[in-house]
Amino acid sequence: MKIIHVVRQFSPSVGGLEDSVLSVAFEQRAMGIDAQVITLNTVFNREGVLPPRESIQGIPVTRIPWCGSSRYPLAPSVIAHIGGADLIHVHAIDFFFDFFALTKFLARKPLVVSTHGGFFHSGAYAKLKKLWFATLTRASIAAYDKVVACSQNDADIFASVAKGRLITIENGINQSKFSDAASKTPVRTLISFGRFSPHKRLDRLFDLLAELKKQNSEWKLIIAGRPAEQSVSDLGKIAKRVGVQDAVEFIAEPSDEELRAALAFASWFASFSDHEGFGLAAVEAMSAGLIPVLSGIAPFRRLVGKTGAGLLLEENDMAGLAAKMEARQTDFKTMADARAFAIAGARSYDWKDVARRYVDVYAEILHVPMISSERVS
Repeated sequence: MKIIHVVRQFSPSVGGLEDSVLSVAFEQRAMGIDAQVITLNTVFNREGVLPPRESIQGIPVTRIPWCGSSRYPLAPSVIAHIGGADLIHVHAIDFFFDFFALTKFLARKPLVVSTHGGFFHSGAYAKLKKLWFATLTRASIAAYDKVVACSQNDADIFASVAKGRLITIENGINQSKFSDAASKTPVRTLISFGRFSPHKRLDRLFDLLAELKKQNSEWKLIIAGRPAEQSVSDLGKIAKRVGVQDAVEFIAEPSDEELRAALAFASWFASFSDHEGFGLAAVEAMSAGLIPVLSGIAPFRRLVGKTGAGLLLEENDMAGLAAKMEARQTDFKTMADARAFAIAGARSYDWKDVARRYVDVYAEILHVPMISSERVS
């Protein structure tokens, strides 16, 4: 079974979408599936062109040129690279999603799409996005044999346009990447990692830090990740305006090893994002033993409800949240139990199971036997 995953950004780019596709393709190859990736030949917001072909963790990767905006990159040459595929698996709702729908009569390949949050990651252009979703997205989705929502939140969004073909397969995490990496001793440090974008609301972390420092001056914050719409300088100015700049450390574009090392200095993970399709970083943080402190958006509420780990920001009460954190921080047993609980909660999100469920979807579409062993041909 040859499956081609098509995604706009892939390693060495860093992000939830990239990690998801890498993990699924890697696990599928371990199962005997010929999983390959087609992606764009540059990393957004970074100079240079990447090699046209490469093997990343054993996954064959083809990179193609593109033009236009990074919000909707145009890359029609993708059609020339799908020969021999049994099925095309498109990731995210962007040009590739629309293009494969439009050209399905030429490619004559079954199509699967994973939603990855759609394009509702921020409130920007909200009216245009809703119009696009109700018209072009609705039309394109009709060409897909199966629509896979990557979270219950995505399932709720896509239910109206993908009736009868919609299933939910929540994302997993790499269980070994950050396993047990958090500080073994409770420390007054919280960390946040991911893309530096406005909808991630990194500015609210500084508000929380200010309230925490009213409780105890030892509190610190580490922000690690990839600069995107916001730079380290932008965030530094916000921290200075709030008056917490001396307690904040920035780590730009860390490797997995560097990020794992940083987690060893923290006991808490914080994200006040306005939108998440799933909340990959929060689950990865839990696998490290970090206690999550999260905004009240639906995916985070479901995560805390499912795992029982962490705290939610309720009614924008930053002072109340800080008081709860400090109260827990002073009790060693409470912190040790919370650390263990977070790790246990993360174990239910396993990429091996996610990859296997995707292969069952492919098998159903291709009318071949479902998985019955570790190896699939």
